[in-house]
Amino acid sequence: MSNLPLMRRLTLSLLGAFIAAAPLFAAPPTAQPEPTVLPSATVPPAAADQGKDVVHQLNNAFMKVFEVVAPTVVVIETSKERDANDNPSLEDLLFQNQPDQRRNPRNQQPAQSEGSGFIVRADGHIFTNYHVVEGADKINVKLKDGREFQAKLVGTDEKTDVAVIKIDANNLPVAQFADSETVKVGQFAFAIGAPFRLDYTFTYGVISGKGRSRLISNGGYSITDYIQTDASINPGNSGGPLCDIDGKVVGMNTLINGLNRGLGFAIPINLANEIGQQLIAGQRIIRPWLGIRIETLGEDQSIRDLFKGVEKGVVVRTIEADAPAYKSDLRPFDVITHVDGAPVSTDTQLQREVLKKKIGQPVDLIVWRKGQTIKLPITTGELPGEIGRAANVPTPAPQKPEDLNKFGLQVQDLTKEVAERLRLDVQQGVIVTDVADNSLASAQGIEREDVITEVDGKPVSNVQAFRDALQKADPRKGILLYLDRKGSKTFAVLKAGG
Repeated sequence: MSNLPLMRRLTLSLLGAFIAAAPLFAAPPTAQPEPTVLPSATVPPAAADQGKDVVHQLNNAFMKVFEVVAPTVVVIETSKERDANDNPSLEDLLFQNQPDQRRNPRNQQPAQSEGSGFIVRADGHIFTNYHVVEGADKINVKLKDGREFQAKLVGTDEKTDVAVIKIDANNLPVAQFADSETVKVGQFAFAIGAPFRLDYTFTYGVISGKGRSRLISNGGYSITDYIQTDASINPGNSGGPLCDIDGKVVGMNTLINGLNRGLGFAIPINLANEIGQQLIAGQRIIRPWLGIRIETLGEDQSIRDLFKGVEKGVVVRTIEADAPAYKSDLRPFDVITHVDGAPVSTDTQLQREVLKKKIGQPVDLIVWRKGQTIKLPITTGELPGEIGRAANVPTPAPQKPEDLNKFGLQVQDLTKEVAERLRLDVQQGVIVTDVADNSLASAQGIEREDVITEVDGKPVSNVQAFRDALQKADPRKGILLYLDRKGSKTFAVLKAGG
């Protein structure tokens, strides 16, 4: 056998072993009970214990946040005498047939509401939202330890929705602030407040977004960097703190987007504290402005092709009447690319740059205008409390308005008599007397009493000049109209298919 090839010898050996172990004609073996198999641990005990320790540490950290922050949070109850002209509430309407006089809408009971706040000074100064205390005749504050106080209003800033109230108390626990500029998306966030009158409700989540802007515009001003969170925030949380894992306040809860639908917003604490400290000091909140309404280039894709030659910038949509920009050479449809040398590519960046300036400070704008780059100086002014528009005066019946059905416009010559009657400063152009529903003009926001002064950069002085300019223009590319709207300057683009 030793002379057989190696592979053959191995094969015969394996075959012999197989025959010896299992004869071909042997009876099947008697069934034996299967041995009990104990499950093996997928996680070693030591690792499981370590995991529990991590969970316990996190649990303790969450509880610590509440223990630290809750004593600085207050519940604010306000009452306001109802105006006899106020519309009845839903509750009043539902119960108006009941004999109980408390349900009688004619029995004007004070309107009550509840919000939250947090103590920022040991002497009783408290931050909250403006809308929580707006118009309140009586402000009641409840502390975590059960004490209640009547509060007085120190100051408010409607534009940022920040208010300061004060109670007559001392040695109060004070909320600690974080730097809201360093907040990161994904970090833990905690909210404490009184949603649905459930005092000291504690919810947690994460910072789900930063730099949220244009959530609300208030008199020409809007906060540009709201903090977004998925921590549950509901009515009654307004004015309360949004905190980090260290128990430091990163924002003031406000602006509920729906009810408990996963989106809440907070005013960055850096901004809230800046405004609040000025209010405590008795200072009037003033802000610089240029007096323009703007949008990021490319936001309106229907007119993007009209800005060939510029990649980034901010489009000037409207110039307010008598604003600083109105007194400059800035025009609607200009694209601002730099402010004092700093590049701006979004409307938010432009607003931030302007807010850094002082009132009365000269500002140099770099502007793109129809393929040319222009440097324009503007002196900032003070943002007014309200940006008013002239009252509408009925347009005199036109003798024979020009009907431009193609665009949905009716216009007539702007005469001296019409301009005086409507109190218009503009001297020439055509005045819009009607705008058809669902038309190109309507889609672009053109309104009755707008005065069209230019078509594609060419002045128009009467209806005939306006008609001639329209016939030469190409609506497929877009026809640029310059408008004067009660003193404000703006533009519209008539584009086929728009």
